[in-house]
Amino acid sequence: MANVTSTAAAPERLQLLRVLGPGHVWALGVGIVLVGEYMGWNFAIGKGGMIAGLVACWVAGLLYTCVAMIDSEVTSTVAAAGGQYAQAKHIVGPLMAFNVGLFLVMAYTMLEAGNAITIGFLLDTVAGMQGHSGLNQQPFIILAVMFLAWLNYRGVLATLTFNFVITAIAFLAIIILFLVVQFGGSNVPLDFSAVAEEPLPYGWVGIIASIHFGLWYYLGIEGTCQAAEEVRSPSRSLPYGTMAGIMTLLIAATLTWYVCSGLIPWEYLGQAGTPLFDAARVTGSTGLMVLLFIGTIFSTLASANGCINDASRAWFSMGRDRYLPIWFGAVHPVYRTPYRSIVFLVPIALIFALGAPLDQVVTFSILSGLLGYTFMSFNMVMFRRKWPLETIKRGYVHPFHPLPAIVLLVLCATAYIAVFLGYGTQLIAMMCFYIVASLWFHFWRYRFVRRGDQFTMPWPRPQGY
Repeated sequence: MANVTSTAAAPERLQLLRVLGPGHVWALGVGIVLVGEYMGWNFAIGKGGMIAGLVACWVAGLLYTCVAMIDSEVTSTVAAAGGQYAQAKHIVGPLMAFNVGLFLVMAYTMLEAGNAITIGFLLDTVAGMQGHSGLNQQPFIILAVMFLAWLNYRGVLATLTFNFVITAIAFLAIIILFLVVQFGGSNVPLDFSAVAEEPLPYGWVGIIASIHFGLWYYLGIEGTCQAAEEVRSPSRSLPYGTMAGIMTLLIAATLTWYVCSGLIPWEYLGQAGTPLFDAARVTGSTGLMVLLFIGTIFSTLASANGCINDASRAWFSMGRDRYLPIWFGAVHPVYRTPYRSIVFLVPIALIFALGAPLDQVVTFSILSGLLGYTFMSFNMVMFRRKWPLETIKRGYVHPFHPLPAIVLLVLCATAYIAVFLGYGTQLIAMMCFYIVASLWFHFWRYRFVRRGDQFTMPWPRPQGY
């Protein structure tokens, strides 16, 4: 009787709810990234000119296609919250998992801060157009972050349903702008004469340098993996949602470059804060201006919303596994969300949103993402070697292995060079930050990790677990 009583009294471990489908996965991935079409990508034009910006768009598209293919295979099999962190935990080991988790959290938190900065900048721009210059941006930045954190706190289904709607509207805004401009609905026709007159103002070095910000078109598509534990059918929803997402972004990125490069001089485009909204202003159409204003606001909200979701899942997973204090691994008893992780990351995002310039925040996010993609190249090779195709069931098998992993590694190395050309000091500072964090984990936090409990997949255990 005593045994029965003690068993009955044992508290049930709360789990995240499995309520998401392929559409929500698409909304999470595209929602995080689509803001890259509305701001940030155009800094690539400033680095190398219009042609360099187009090359950066397609090279970065190839890099992220490799990321999406690799993620779709591994995550449809390693269906756990934390995405790439969970992959590293099962395939490589604790130190790599800690670093990958930190890469994810910083990439998404910085992207969230960049979105908040853009919201404040856009509202200030529109207020200036109405004769109210000097708008205080800080209250709007704080309000946006706090509202989205509250939405994430209340539940993942409402969060990503909201993302689905506003992401679809923001994507349609780009399509409508392209169609109107292409078929003569603009007061200013498309003009690509500058492309022929000055195709590469900084030479071939400009192409390499532009790859840095070309990544911004797609940065965050790997975030679909963070919802793996909340998807009803991971083996189906994750590959469909992720691959549909990268195809959507490739279309949106190309159309964005085409419209903006044809309407705006590259010298201005290369430093514009909201390039698609500026393109709508050039057309002279009030309707397009309103539409692209809404699209920019919705894309930034969708991205920040998805970033809060993804960063909190990675932080929550690390807390649950004792890589961080276990306090962060709590699930809300009613809403079934990682509420402590959501709340903890809010002030970090606000510090950067209120105190750092946009290009520095974007670079921090890009570099953190690049470190994670570099890991993925080795992770994929180790995954196939430890568990060949015949040994475990996969929801998706990406073709041409190991070519995508090799291409991804080469493109990541090129992107590091591109970042170093413009932001060498920040690159070195960030590497030092991650090295110090790794040393902290190795010499202090690792003692709390129960490595034998880390491997939760029903596969043959690799050596060391």
